[in-house]
Amino acid sequence: MKNIKVLLLYPPEQSWPGNVCKPNGSLAYPYLGGALRDIDVETYVYDACVGNHNDKLEDFFNKSTELPSGLLRTGVSDERILEVASKYNAVGLTSIFSQQETQVLNCARLIKKHYPEKLLFSGGVNAKSRSSIFFNAGFDIICTSESEVTIQNIVKVLQKDSRDFSSIGKIYFKNKNGKIINNSHFGDIIWDLDKLPIPAWDLLPNERYWKISRPHAGQIKPGTKLRYASIMTSRGCPWACSYCHIADETEDSKSGAIGRFRIKSDERVRKELHILKNEIGVKQVYIEDDSIFGMKKRAIRLLKSIVGLDLDLMDVNGINMVHLVKKSNIPGWMVPDEEVIELLSNVGFKEITVPFESGSPRIIKKWCSNKLPLEKFNPVDLIKTIKKYKINVASNYMIGFPDETREEIETTVNLAKKMFQYGVASNFSLVQPVPGTPIFDYCMKNGQMSKDYDPDKFQWMKANLINTSVPPNELERIRNKAWNDCNSEEFIKVRKSWVKSI
Repeated sequence: MKNIKVLLLYPPEQSWPGNVCKPNGSLAYPYLGGALRDIDVETYVYDACVGNHNDKLEDFFNKSTELPSGLLRTGVSDERILEVASKYNAVGLTSIFSQQETQVLNCARLIKKHYPEKLLFSGGVNAKSRSSIFFNAGFDIICTSESEVTIQNIVKVLQKDSRDFSSIGKIYFKNKNGKIINNSHFGDIIWDLDKLPIPAWDLLPNERYWKISRPHAGQIKPGTKLRYASIMTSRGCPWACSYCHIADETEDSKSGAIGRFRIKSDERVRKELHILKNEIGVKQVYIEDDSIFGMKKRAIRLLKSIVGLDLDLMDVNGINMVHLVKKSNIPGWMVPDEEVIELLSNVGFKEITVPFESGSPRIIKKWCSNKLPLEKFNPVDLIKTIKKYKINVASNYMIGFPDETREEIETTVNLAKKMFQYGVASNFSLVQPVPGTPIFDYCMKNGQMSKDYDPDKFQWMKANLINTSVPPNELERIRNKAWNDCNSEEFIKVRKSWVKSI
């Protein structure tokens, strides 16, 4: 059996001038690294944005270089990437986020040019949605679904000194004649999440992430010492919002029904939290579930079981307003679910990001799964109840939907201004119709995206659509003004300071 070594490579980051560069550090590689560790395969994670102990962070992280596109590249040199890659038989590059596509493809071309014998594989929503472009850049395999089992099967083929991947499902692969084979129609999906490998968080350059202290979300106060990591207690979501790839991850899709809501047991979650705290040295845990309260009774039971772990829990994605309210004595009217909010506080939640998404009932109904119409509860009561338990609150809003009017945008901004009066920070995003989502297909069909769009330029502060009711330049002005009007001077100052220093 041939000895195979695998490199999981985060490419350098690219960002718009004036924006904060945040290392990726997603959970993809800890899960894949854990899967390979389970079959005794040597695996290494290299984040080319921050390097490792052999790279001097101060030499490159705050010295970004301008790309021909005008975006800024942050990371180690191409020569350093080649030096690291030279030691491995196979190299994986995740492409979850569309705006990083160019850096993923650049790394692939670079490695394939110098080491044509190395197997290159990718996965993630962007890679599977734009597979032809990835194959043209030199990739040999594109994983089209969750890949813990897939990556094990790929390596087992390599261990036989073979490149015949015809027996592996949930992939596209290039055969020896250069033909692209579609095996996405079969393959295993893990329904019992307790069977997933324990994520190999130790493979990440955690100390570097903590030194930089730029997690991808959160209201971080100046001087806060972070020791953070991410965890998922479930996968999938009961909702199907137009801007989320989960809406298209159904039984008949190339991914299979991985959008279906699935959970880990309470015991498994506690085990992972103990590892993070006692083995990795983590203090702040970001819960990355798409919908942690997808089964509310389960979530309440789980949270009660982890009271007293002395960890600061930070929500990123998994809590919606509908999870924080309950039916009242008035038919059709909802009130804050104080039992749940108190529990979040007792468990260790220091912060909740509430996704209002829009102030327009029509927008919420058409584009956002109609999760909780605003006319059915008083958001001020909800915010006051959360703050009663000393949990910081931030809020998310999106503007620039394909058919959104100025009046509807104004309604959303006014809602944010009202929330700001109660100390709620606001995040405003311009709609990003990324490949693999229903809204992407809608916009392409209706002429609201250019056929030759550049996904690397998808950015939450930039207008990504054309032929919208409100012109793109105006949308950006509205977003920027709203962000400045609905956040504290201290918060704005911290965010701006991140652009210039580590």
